[in-house]
Amino acid sequence: MERIKKTFEEAEKRGEKPLIVYATACDPDCKRSLDVFKVILEYADIVEVGMPFSDPLADGPTIQKAHERALSSGANTCRVLELVSKLRDFSEKPIVLMGYYNPIFVYGEDRFIRDSKSAGVDGFIVPDLPPEEGLDFSRKVKSIKLSPVFLAAPTSTDDRLKLIGEVTGEFIYFVSVTGITGERDELAYREIEENIKRIKEITGKRTVVGFGISKPQHIKQMYNTPDGFVVGSAVVKRIENWDIEGLKELLSSLKAATKN
Repeated sequence: MERIKKTFEEAEKRGEKPLIVYATACDPDCKRSLDVFKVILEYADIVEVGMPFSDPLADGPTIQKAHERALSSGANTCRVLELVSKLRDFSEKPIVLMGYYNPIFVYGEDRFIRDSKSAGVDGFIVPDLPPEEGLDFSRKVKSIKLSPVFLAAPTSTDDRLKLIGEVTGEFIYFVSVTGITGERDELAYREIEENIKRIKEITGKRTVVGFGISKPQHIKQMYNTPDGFVVGSAVVKRIENWDIEGLKELLSSLKAATKN
């Protein structure tokens, strides 16, 4: 949690917004995945490590295929945590695990939280864990000074946002669209900004925006309102094509936009 808090505070001092970058662990395999995340760490302020799962219901085709490639390569929770542990040899940047609750349940919730902390994880995003059912998980995570990150959507009511604000850690993840992950040409910038203003007013929490962000113009168009920007599918697409130079170009351009 402290690494996440420090990252936001230092970015604010520089007049920047954190760039949060997602990729699926062990895609296309565990060895090359480590190389990918080393590249990501050169540009990202916070890294989201996706935990492969057979039914990633919130994700679009690009990330679904990444989960399939990772699982085919032998990915499991132990290997995800091993990857995080190896990344800690290269960087002290915050690492957040993003994954569905089923693998956490199978692994054992208490054991998962404990082993994640030992590996160097700073927080968790569990898209299918609603705040009403995540109270105990949130309490356990916060008790060992890690950050549970809960999602808010355009459809979230004020009462639900209050609950999300109570259970989340350092920030809230605002889902910019009512749908699945994936690259989009344009976003409803004004609507997104109004929603984020409402979330921050009700919860008092930093709020980052994701789902659909894939171009520098997306960041520039709504730069002043979110506290950070999440990019995922555009990154995963370049991993799918093994276009590492293209990945570097994308991340460089997105990072430059966060220095608006």
